[in-house]
Amino acid sequence: MLQVRDLAIEAGGLPLLAGASFSLHAGEKVGLVGRNGAGKTTLLQVLAGEAEPTAGMVLRGGRTGYLRQDPKARLGDPGSTSVVHILEGRGLAAMADRLEKLRLAVEERPSERNVARFSRAEETYRHAGGYAADAEARRMAAGLGLAPDRLDRPVRVLSGGERRRLELARILFAGTDLLLLDEPTNHLDNDAKAWLMKFLASFRGALLVVSHDLVLLDRSITRVLHLDDGGLVEYRGTYSQYRTARRQDEERLARTAARQQAEIKRLSSLADSMRHSTEKRARKAKTLDTRVERLRSQAVAAPKRQRKVNVRFPTPPRSGSVPLAVQGLAKSYGGPAVFEGVTFDVGRGERLLVLGLNGAGKTSLLRILAGQSEPDRGLVRILSAVSVGYYAQEHEGIRPGMSVLAHMRSQSDAPDESLRGLLGMFELRGDRALQDAGTLSGGEKTKLALAQLVAGRHNLLLLDEPTNNLDPPAREAVALALGGWPGTMVLVSHDTDFVRALQPDRVLFMPEGALDYWSDDLVDLVSLA
Repeated sequence: MLQVRDLAIEAGGLPLLAGASFSLHAGEKVGLVGRNGAGKTTLLQVLAGEAEPTAGMVLRGGRTGYLRQDPKARLGDPGSTSVVHILEGRGLAAMADRLEKLRLAVEERPSERNVARFSRAEETYRHAGGYAADAEARRMAAGLGLAPDRLDRPVRVLSGGERRRLELARILFAGTDLLLLDEPTNHLDNDAKAWLMKFLASFRGALLVVSHDLVLLDRSITRVLHLDDGGLVEYRGTYSQYRTARRQDEERLARTAARQQAEIKRLSSLADSMRHSTEKRARKAKTLDTRVERLRSQAVAAPKRQRKVNVRFPTPPRSGSVPLAVQGLAKSYGGPAVFEGVTFDVGRGERLLVLGLNGAGKTSLLRILAGQSEPDRGLVRILSAVSVGYYAQEHEGIRPGMSVLAHMRSQSDAPDESLRGLLGMFELRGDRALQDAGTLSGGEKTKLALAQLVAGRHNLLLLDEPTNNLDPPAREAVALALGGWPGTMVLVSHDTDFVRALQPDRVLFMPEGALDYWSDDLVDLVSLA
């Protein structure tokens, strides 16, 4: 299904991988793991044929289905309905349109030629499963948590989470031989994750998946590729078995590196003690120098320690007692209202969690609060002393062609040295600051967007799924930093650990607009958001 030989890749001019070779056969399910920025997303783009490698060869057999972290570029005609978008995974919508045109041609002129053309097209459509396809597509979409009424609406009105589910449904419906999935469980609730795991368990093709969802990795894969520091290491077994084997490898590597460095130090000291003595001892010192250089050239690098990410949000400027008030908000996209009559306010230092199923209007609400979209009815009042920082789940504020550092400059007039320091806090160090932001991975874009929030020194944060695509160390650090931040916050998240760390004061249920106080009993609802 997939053959990779001597592959080298880079992103934004920075090398990410060199000399990688591996293969993937039917029935194999492989997890690709590594820290944010190691090159996982870039590697999947190259394997899918959407980006060119720096060197090496990629051979694919059969049909390939590729789920990007950002599905927007793959959604086709935004005016078509969602079910049509799924059907086009097999080209069935276009086939149905052609069949209807041929049927009308037969009615208008029932010539032998027209009847024959219609018969051939009808046979092809039936053989492709066209008559049962609509029901099959709807069952698959339902399994992934797309409400039935959303399938008959235009793609453009779907939320970010719904668009991602839709694209995943299209790829799975297409019947591919090779699946390349980049964070497939983003925006999926527990039921949808269970459905996806069951589907992947029965999938007979080859699967390569990038995911921070450890349950998915443990249940669905039999091999792990570890990408880091420009190399790819293969481990057999489940994710848990990989973690054990990786830890043993790192311990063994650390012992080997320590022994080598101790021997290098011993020989160097011995050579130095001989260097300025007799001619014979000086010659012996030169021989030792040669041995030291050979040892240094063959020395292994000690594994890096588990990195600790430290994120700090500055103390916000003081705002008025009620920085945000909303009255009678309503929003629709040409059809039934997504929500209407939503009224609430948020007090200084309060944390409001917005809960609701995909399509309930959570993202639409935050976009209105951020001034990115206009409501159909209602008012949003933000005090003049309030500075709003908006984190958009689709990274709308990250613009291709603009460097990482330029994005920071757009939020702050602080010196570049200070801005680079903030980027370093989010692990975007060195040359990353000058990299085209459009070439960052999904996790790195999340970190850049969060770094911009820090640089902006806001006192009201609107956060729409801020932990998506973050690896565990970064997710924990962001949760810890925001948990101790005293400003005002409106939050959308399906990450239960993150929500627990923030301990919201109140909950706004969408689309009803009902308000309630936070209780730990509501934690189970967070994963459905």
